[in-house]
Amino acid sequence: MPQGFSQKLKLKINGDNHIETKKIDSIKYLKNHKNYNSIKLEIDSMQLKLSKMGYIENTLIKTIKINDTLWHSKIKLNTRITSILIYFSQNEISKSILKDVSNNYSENYFELPINSVKNSLEYINSKMIELGLPFSKLKLNNIKKTSPTKLQANLTIIKRHKNRTVDDIIVKGYKKFPKSYLKHFLKLKKHQVFDLKNINKKTKLLDDLRFADQIKSPEILFSKDSTSLYLYINKSQSNTFDGFLGFGTNEETNKLDFNGYLNLNLTNNLNYGETFKLLYKGDENNQKTFEANLTLPYLFKTPIGVDLQLNIFRRDTTFSNTTQSAKIHYQINSKHKIYTGVSNTKSDNLLVANSSSHIKNYSTNYYSFSYYYLKPQYDNLLFPFNSSLFLDTNFGKRENNQNSEKQYLMNLEGFKIINLNNKNSLYLRVNGSILQSNTYFENELLRFGGINSIRGFEENSILASKYGVINSEYRYQLNKSIYIHSVTDVAYFENKLNDSKEKLFGYGFGFGLLTKSGLLKLNYVNGKTEKQNFKLSNSKIHISLKTRF
Repeated sequence: MPQGFSQKLKLKINGDNHIETKKIDSIKYLKNHKNYNSIKLEIDSMQLKLSKMGYIENTLIKTIKINDTLWHSKIKLNTRITSILIYFSQNEISKSILKDVSNNYSENYFELPINSVKNSLEYINSKMIELGLPFSKLKLNNIKKTSPTKLQANLTIIKRHKNRTVDDIIVKGYKKFPKSYLKHFLKLKKHQVFDLKNINKKTKLLDDLRFADQIKSPEILFSKDSTSLYLYINKSQSNTFDGFLGFGTNEETNKLDFNGYLNLNLTNNLNYGETFKLLYKGDENNQKTFEANLTLPYLFKTPIGVDLQLNIFRRDTTFSNTTQSAKIHYQINSKHKIYTGVSNTKSDNLLVANSSSHIKNYSTNYYSFSYYYLKPQYDNLLFPFNSSLFLDTNFGKRENNQNSEKQYLMNLEGFKIINLNNKNSLYLRVNGSILQSNTYFENELLRFGGINSIRGFEENSILASKYGVINSEYRYQLNKSIYIHSVTDVAYFENKLNDSKEKLFGYGFGFGLLTKSGLLKLNYVNGKTEKQNFKLSNSKIHISLKTRF
């Protein structure tokens, strides 16, 4: 049977002389074609490319067929135009805009390289749009030569409407969305200059809110005299319940000891953007912690919010500490927040007849200054936050029956997830505190250890005047709902009350499983001191479940 085939045609484009041909050859063009129509389109494309380079008077001399497969085309480039001087009405374009596109400009003209005319005019037009002229257009008129290599033209700015502003903001879907977040979090206000690009950028910040999602992109309704902005928002489940169970072998009794905590976080239940946190923790050392936090953002429709906290810590029948604090905060933007406030701690010695010389009744008053940064990555259900930093400084004094003493307390906590690829990531966390004082009481020392500091140790079992912890995990995601990880924790602490210094280590592994109930995590970690040998009995198993509702 005879076989069919398609014949390929070849195109060769030459200039009017050797120099022009060399210039054309430096521009990539398609040489192999299926038919003549394809050849014609390629020649038109070449002429357009040459025009953008400044050869605006290039001329197609001829296109001829040499043989059955070869076509020759000849284009005369003529003189290359290098620049164009553009005149415009005075004060129509600001100097700040002209500075971005031209090195030669004045109040009524600016000069552009010929190959940047299109991009420069598009840039100027985008700036006009940002000034509230979404339908403006730019047009060059009266184009003429002023020399063999230069052009001159007049710029006409067509303004179809007066400057537009956002006259109304309408929320669809989540009608009770807190209006203060529109003004202070998204920075969207009525009567601000209309700029669609800037609006899309601002509404993207809805992704940084836990209690709301953007259903689709914003829409604009233009009428003759007004502009309405429609936002499509859905209320999200943002309440969380977090708890864990830990157990290990008690070296003295050789029995299992259990410990755990409950952490409830209620967000935006009143459609105000408020947050209420409740924490209860009990551990194997007969220590109990109760903590309540209330955050009220954007009080009286201002960017100022308030944070109230109550913390009660009790160690068996030895002592109890009660801390109350009140802070005001300012939301700089969606990721940054600063605080200032006051706190008071009162500690009571519960021992009979003050039998311990290191446990005293005291009261402290602090002035605090804090900074908080949080960067989310809500597209990852297992790890919804990418990085965080909290720095808290406190200055004040401690008073007891004997004397009054100045003190300084600093707390630092931060983490970062380094995403190597879709499945592999590194998790790094730092956590530390410093209490600076001339003398120390046992019931005011810092307490750490456990799942939220150095793993492999009992909760709040380590007392220190200063400490630092580095947690690291190598994480591997088996799929979108399961991951496994290593555990490598290192800590250093000092206790000036008993003049001790020590290094701590925690090694182990764990996994996380995203279930219908929430994120279930299990860690198996062995903790040891620098001078201690490895003992399997020192291992701790930490189990936690965090659920959203």
